[in-house]
Amino acid sequence: MTLTPLVYWAQRHEEIYLRVELTDAQNIDVQVHENVLQFRALGHGAKGQNDYEFSLEFILPVKSEVSHRSTQRQVNVTVRKVQRGWWERLTTQERKPVFLAPDFDRWLDESDAEMEIREKEDRRNRLRPVRHKDDGFVSMQTGYLFIYNLVQFLGFSWIFVNMTVRLFIFGQDSLYDTFHTISEVMFFCQILASVEVLNAAFGVVRTGVIPTLIQVVGRNFILFIILGSLEEMHRRPVVFFIFYLWSTIEIFRYPFYMLGCFGTEWKTLTWLRYTVWIPLYPLGVLAEAVAVIQSITIFDETKLFSIPLPKGTGTSLSFSYVLYIYLVLMFLGLFINFRHLYKQRKRRFRTKKRKAN
Repeated sequence: MTLTPLVYWAQRHEEIYLRVELTDAQNIDVQVHENVLQFRALGHGAKGQNDYEFSLEFILPVKSEVSHRSTQRQVNVTVRKVQRGWWERLTTQERKPVFLAPDFDRWLDESDAEMEIREKEDRRNRLRPVRHKDDGFVSMQTGYLFIYNLVQFLGFSWIFVNMTVRLFIFGQDSLYDTFHTISEVMFFCQILASVEVLNAAFGVVRTGVIPTLIQVVGRNFILFIILGSLEEMHRRPVVFFIFYLWSTIEIFRYPFYMLGCFGTEWKTLTWLRYTVWIPLYPLGVLAEAVAVIQSITIFDETKLFSIPLPKGTGTSLSFSYVLYIYLVLMFLGLFINFRHLYKQRKRRFRTKKRKAN
């Protein structure tokens, strides 16, 4: 009786990946003929040390050239599609073979696979020589990105260090004068951060425009409208928490980008860049929401930014209604950006884990 190994599969737009669960496989024979893959090998599988084989008839044409690599634990097979695209299933059979299952270590849906392609292109672009062959000078785009990230890193580092030192020296009192001591530098950094939206929109950096826009517009709304326009908010402790959480995230993000300009990576910094946001980003949004809620009564009392209605009504539309809508949009933005950042982190470390294996 023919023994069949366990086979796990995943796909990308141009390739099919098969992982055959055979330990210490020998005499491996993998062929593709008339769109049917035939696999035979001697190895230790679910039924012990034996000869194992299986065949798969693909749902769409594949190239006859097939590559495989054997490790102590498994045999990895790569098959290239004839036409680039996304398959709804692997085989011609609507009901998958009992020995076949998804490879969740490599599994991506179509949109995630497209994002992976963009990230690979981005990494390739970063790893290209950043110096001109003739004059040896750094390319203009690389120099621009490095200087931008350096300036932002210095700005947010100053904010973080200043607030930390003041907290240790003045204790609780430092919570109440954060705006007066820090706001000018924070205004500068957040105005400058608007450039990131343009960088994404014009392809200077390969990242999503929507997540970048959500973060930049959201922060500037809090900084300029909620905090900057209301003097009553200047001495609220919530300002300290907003500024401190923002700066803590950025002192890891910008140096990571600085190293990326030259195709360099520091593993500890990479881990921090893709990890510290997990607790800090939701806490930052929560602090922003607290500031918005505290400002609602002030906007109602001062009538600042209120929209006058026709004279017959004798009243105006309070800006607080805009803030109620903004609170809903804020948590919607949190969901969108958290999902985006989580996918980035998952792809980053899943890729590194595969390389290590």
